[in-house]
Amino acid sequence: MSLFVGSSYFGWKILQGNYNTAEVLGLFYLSDPYSVLQVLFSGYFPGIDIVIGALIIASLYFLIRGRMFCSWVCPLNIVTDTAAWLQRKLKIKPAISKSQINRRIRYYVLGLGLVLSAIFGLSAFETISPISMLHRAIIFSSLSGLIVVLVVFLFDLFFLRHGWCGYICPVGAFYSILGKKGSLKVLHTQENCTNCMKCKIVCPEVEVLDIIGKKTGTIRGGACTNCGRCIEVCEDDALNFKITIK
Repeated sequence: MSLFVGSSYFGWKILQGNYNTAEVLGLFYLSDPYSVLQVLFSGYFPGIDIVIGALIIASLYFLIRGRMFCSWVCPLNIVTDTAAWLQRKLKIKPAISKSQINRRIRYYVLGLGLVLSAIFGLSAFETISPISMLHRAIIFSSLSGLIVVLVVFLFDLFFLRHGWCGYICPVGAFYSILGKKGSLKVLHTQENCTNCMKCKIVCPEVEVLDIIGKKTGTIRGGACTNCGRCIEVCEDDALNFKITIK
């Protein structure tokens, strides 16, 4: 986000554009594959340079780990993490438990975004995307953008911890599918584990840590964002990043 801010306010030429499509060093484009898919479904061809930019990003996350976008790139992550932190500090009990909501909702939203794009002839999700709204709020001081971001923050704070990212966001769902078999995974070494469960306290997708305290192996769930928080808090050296082709 700082590179986009620098581009807008200080004339930096490193990264110009937004989270849908950005020009890198004035040489080539990088594009969000899900955004480009919506454009294609709407009946338009965004241009070969944009499509190539989407293929570059798709290939990168396919090879490494799709949902790393959520923890390392997506600016909304700061908003949802703040809500989760406040929820723990203030001991706020969410109105909705994770057992009450279907995790597949985000995949339905993903598909709905493409269907509506085809029906209305525009990029349906991008018109209301909190990611795009946050960008507009920061760059253009958009009040509507701030309102949408505030709604996501309050939803995560009072209704469902990491609810937007883990249960609704179609962008995260797309990258979850794309990079499920990615090569960079978190390895759990059972013989080092003392079952302190600190990793489960900080994990935004705690369901993926189902092998903790049970067996040695890699975290394979597509929901894992490879944020590294579990590794950071583990004092037993039981969790580490590992590159695997399997």
